[in-house]
Amino acid sequence: MKILLTGGAGFIGSHITDELIKEGWDVVIIDNLSTGRRENLNPKAKFYQIDIQSSDLEKIFKEEKPDYVNHHAAQVSVRNSVSDPVYDAQVNILGTLNLLENCVKQQVKKIIFASSGGAIYGEQEKFPADENHTANPLSPYGTAKLSAEHYLYYYKANYGLNYIALRYSNVYGPRQDPYGEAGVVAIFMNRIIKNMQPVINGDGKQTRDFVYVKDVVDANIKALNTGDGIFNIGTGVETSVNDLLGLIKDVSSAQIDEIYGPAKTGEQIRSVIDSSKADKVLGWEPQISLRDGLAKTFDYFSSPSSSRGRQADRGDL
Repeated sequence: MKILLTGGAGFIGSHITDELIKEGWDVVIIDNLSTGRRENLNPKAKFYQIDIQSSDLEKIFKEEKPDYVNHHAAQVSVRNSVSDPVYDAQVNILGTLNLLENCVKQQVKKIIFASSGGAIYGEQEKFPADENHTANPLSPYGTAKLSAEHYLYYYKANYGLNYIALRYSNVYGPRQDPYGEAGVVAIFMNRIIKNMQPVINGDGKQTRDFVYVKDVVDANIKALNTGDGIFNIGTGVETSVNDLLGLIKDVSSAQIDEIYGPAKTGEQIRSVIDSSKADKVLGWEPQISLRDGLAKTFDYFSSPSSSRGRQADRGDL
């Protein structure tokens, strides 16, 4: 079976590619390398350097005729979406529509879509939030992800295109870019490795649901063999930024103090999602604890072969 994976040179997409190839899939990658890295590409996958907005996408679909599509290409920064909402919509809405049109033309069996469990819900009314929680995104990024989900429903209802949308919580792990994707785990670790002080934005009491990338990969694989729907993919565990830094200090043996900077305007205070539906329907639940995942991630970033994100930056949270 052949699968076309957009964003396959990125943090999450490259891990999914590796697992698909391990399982015997024929993988075709589309990535414009704006945030993805060429060194993340699996040499056993066929690679096209192209933007999902390009009209040339149709030629690739006609030539490759994929059975499935996994869509991870995106404008990934919430903050960049706020500063340039038009560009965010061009990539995350119009780019997705271009992809969906080609899926219909080439009779793709199913598309897996990387959505957002934090940005879509906005400030939560209940904790953790399930898939029926009110969607009040506070950023253009969250708005675009929610819009894409509505388009997926439209294409299913009108053209029979099967889909699963996976609403991720805060994904972390090896290959995350501590600068381009602004993942707080990667940023903190990068600064510790460079003997620089991590800076916590605000009081550090804001919470997130941190899920390890290999668990996210497992959700994507299971989604290929299940029906349609929207599923939260997270741990259901709230972790404050203060506690996160404490765990990172433990696994890295770093001797640092907590330093605080200004809070980021418009930042969510609490975010945690309920993934019990994924457990019941997909047979998925997270396997890697936060401490173990952080230890694996720190081993990756501290290895001599890792050149990820050597730029210094502040924490994302």
